[in-house]
Amino acid sequence: MLLTLRLPATAEAPAPAPPPGPPRSRILARSRGPVARLAGLFATDSLAGGFVIQAYVGYRLAARFGATTHTIGITFAVAGILQTASLLAAPRVADRIGLLPTMVFTHLPANVMLAAVPFAPSLTLAIALLLGCACLSSMDVPARQAYVMAMVPPEERTAAAAITNTARYLTRPLEPALAGVLQSVSPAAPFLLAGVAKIGYDLALGQTFRHSRPLTDPPPSRAS
Repeated sequence: MLLTLRLPATAEAPAPAPPPGPPRSRILARSRGPVARLAGLFATDSLAGGFVIQAYVGYRLAARFGATTHTIGITFAVAGILQTASLLAAPRVADRIGLLPTMVFTHLPANVMLAAVPFAPSLTLAIALLLGCACLSSMDVPARQAYVMAMVPPEERTAAAAITNTARYLTRPLEPALAGVLQSVSPAAPFLLAGVAKIGYDLALGQTFRHSRPLTDPPPSRAS
């Protein structure tokens, strides 16, 4: 031990070198513009989705059509299974048509069905619309996350993910209050405004980024 204490400082092992790779950045630089536009669009989509939370959908099915709790529970269970399946199918769809088309062309019909729910004349049709929406509404989630990562250089991906996800969560405090106001206007208003706002999000997303090629997005494969 005494010999160890007398060793010079130069005898210590050198600190390990940092692993090779691109420098890590905590802020956005090159991708600030695209990330800001994506964050604004994602916030709009998140806000609209908060108008039709599951509890309100179940309440409307019971209030308008007399749906039982058993029927509502089964509907939500099947919807959850369909959403899970759509998440797993998203990579295959994105590989064939690209990330941005997957985000737009699967989300758009889902939102049309969402807006049509209050006009359904029967419980069966209302449930069919909700299940159709569930089949497609979540398919954009993996594509959206991959698209954000593909639009920014590697050193800015963490910051881009933080900003775009924060934008979605910033709307959460507003959603219950706005949903309550909409319900007081009309029971159909939350469905209509959510569907219209989400359709607007889809169209704006496609229009804004139709000429923007992700840094790492390969050309979509074509069916033989």
